[in-house]
Amino acid sequence: QVQLVESGGGLVQPGGSLRLSCAASGSIFSINAMGWYRQAPGKQRELVAVITAGDKTNYPDSVKGRFTISRDNAKNTVYLQMNSLKPEDTAVYFCSADLRTTPSSTRKYWGQGTQVTVSS
Repeated sequence: QVQLVESGGGLVQPGGSLRLSCAASGSIFSINAMGWYRQAPGKQRELVAVITAGDKTNYPDSVKGRFTISRDNAKNTVYLQMNSLKPEDTAVYFCSADLRTTPSSTRKYWGQGTQVTVSS
């Protein structure tokens, strides 16, 4: 059984910062890419940031220069540093991990989501 547990969401004023964390636990053989997605009310889930096992990162233009993804492989944890937050960043943020529980199995796992609200 694998679990991804997020933390760090909350309410912040426009221009503020938040740092999200997501720790993977359970029967993990290896972790490939890890990422963050978000879903606002009435909208589809969208990719916010992704980091490969080799620490290559990718961001959509909407967050590039404001958000930074990083990972600590020793802790099976991925982070999302969010700066210069805007009201349009308000959403439920989900972490994901493409991981193996055995040498031959791989699938994407999801966290339960954490609410981020940017409002004055």
